[in-house]
Parts: sequence; structure tokens; C-alpha cells
Amino acid sequence: MGQVSLRGIRKSYGKVDVIKGVDLEVKEGEFLVFVGPSGCGKSTTLRMIAGLESVTAGDILIDGVRANDLRPADRGAAMVFQSYALYPHMTVAENMGFALKMAGVGRAQRDEQVARTAEILRITDLLARFPKELSGGQRQRVAIGRAIVRKPKVFLFDEPLSNLDAALRVNMRIELSRLHKELGTTMIYVTHDQVEAMTMGDRIAVFNKGIVEQLGAPLELYNRPANVFVAGFIGAPRINFIERPAAAAAAAHQALWAALTASSGQGGSQVHKVGLRPEHLRLAPAGQGIPARVELAEHLGDSSIIHLRVDGVAELLNAKVGTEHNHCEAGQQLGLLPDAAWALGFDAAGGLLS
Repeated sequence: MGQVSLRGIRKSYGKVDVIKGVDLEVKEGEFLVFVGPSGCGKSTTLRMIAGLESVTAGDILIDGVRANDLRPADRGAAMVFQSYALYPHMTVAENMGFALKMAGVGRAQRDEQVARTAEILRITDLLARFPKELSGGQRQRVAIGRAIVRKPKVFLFDEPLSNLDAALRVNMRIELSRLHKELGTTMIYVTHDQVEAMTMGDRIAVFNKGIVEQLGAPLELYNRPANVFVAGFIGAPRINFIERPAAAAAAAHQALWAALTASSGQGGSQVHKVGLRPEHLRLAPAGQGIPARVELAEHLGDSSIIHLRVDGVAELLNAKVGTEHNHCEAGQQLGLLPDAAWALGFDAAGGLLS
């Protein structure tokens, strides 16, 4: 149980179209991530599934039942919000059991379900506390626990980790992935953080301006993005884009384009832009490869991100390299050795060429 189908979903506010026709099939037990920039429509789509937003056109089906006109409480979905939304005057146990109480579940059964959920989330020792006595991570666990006790068909997460610090976000990503495997329940997760999407999702739906640009497994999106938008959004550091040089372009730009397209067979006139991930751009001493100048070197300890200027290329290029390049500094001259086997060619409309 827990299949969700979106069929031609549209959402408009007056004359403004926010969701412009979304078709998705969420598999039973799947962890599906909606990812995209702010304002792309991912949270609006999630809220329509939850019943918190009306649907302008199209159908939402949960386990084959049309849910458009069902109350949120009758859809079998439980939502976890970014803001936690805990009742400050209630203890953790009372917060987690409140929905059951409102549904008429008896005290003994409520206590049993809350205790079992607290054990799963490892917050049994927090049940008597109030929200003000909890850390951000603990509050988020309580909010998740409040959803679990309802035993929903589908969990809906709306950027639940946005308010946490970086280290705690990593821990909570691990915990949510563990929780998904343990419960086996369908989960739909909204985030603007592509690292969260890549590390947590069985599949990822990349939203942009009210449409889904691509739906697929994380590595599928990374290695074979459908278009320039997906290629640029998925991956950190960002992919390098090199535009086709004009006839009078700088020699370095011409050489880089030739190196990227010659061996891959992508040098035809249909290729207007080439993408290359930073880990596929190797560095060499000056005098070798394509000449470049270091603009900024970010040394991260285990690796370095080197930002490079190539004459004639509009954007800085990023190279993700190992500790052997920890000596790089701004102004240094280097050579580039791109691995053309990983180059991605895009046409004039921004679509990936096979």
C-alpha cells in the first residue's frame, strides 16, 4: 500500500500557472525526492498530495482512489513540516499522540503506539519533556514520530532538515534513510538541497518552473541528465559548461572545445554546449594541456576545488582534485587535461544529445 499517481496535475492562482501539468507514478515503498530551486513548484505539489492545496486540474490517486476531494485526514498521508509545528504546552508523548486522541483512539492504545514509535526514533527518554527543552534535531524526531503513530500509507516531508546545522543534517539524513528501510512505507521528500536528494532518494524528480524536467535514479540524473538545467542543478561543485567557440575565439577556447569533442564524436554542428563534471577535469603543470590560470583555490583537506580561467571561455571552470594539488594558489598557471570520455553534448535547445 502507498502508491501515489499524479495525472496531469495543474495548479493556478488566478491567471498564474504554478504547476503546469505533472505526471508521476510513485511506487509502493519508494523514497521519492522532489528537488529544485525555490519557486519551482515542488512544495505546492506535495501540499496538493496532502490535501492542503486544491487541484486546479488533473487527478491525484492514492492506492487507486481519487483523492482530490478527500479531506487531508482521510487520504492516508502524514506530513512533516519544516517548522516542526509542535504544541508548546504539550509533552513529547502528548504531541505524538494528539492525532490519535482526536481520532478517538483509547489511552492505552495511544500510549502503546507512542512508546513503540519513540523506541524506533530513539527518543524514549524524551517523552516527558516539553518542546522548549529539546534541541532542533530532537524536535524534528518528535515531528516525525507524530506522523509515524498514525501509520499512514504515505509520508510527506517538506524540507524537514532545513532548520538544522550541517552536522545534524547529515545525521538526520542517515536516520531518515534507516527509518525508511525499517518501516518500508512510501515517502515523498521535498528539498532544495541536491546533496540530500542524491544521498536519500531511490528516485529523484527534478522540478523547474512548474514542470518535472527529469525523473530517475540519482546516478542516472548525474551521469545522463536530460538537459542543461538538470546537469547544472545536480552535482556539487557545479558542472562545467563550455559554449561552442566562434571562428575568431581565443586559441585556448578552441583547443578546449576540440579536446572535449574530438574523441567523443560530439564535434558536429548540432552540439552547441558541452558539459564536464569537475572531477573529470585533471590538472597538469604549465606547458602541458590547455593553458589556464587559477582564480581561486578552495582547499578542503581531503580534496581541493580549483576555479580556473581559460582565455575565451565565459565562465570559470571548476576542477575537483586530490591533495596533490593543495599547493595551488591564485594567479598560478596550470594546464588542463579534460577527460573527454565523460563529456556531455547539448543541442541548441539545451537537450542532451545521445
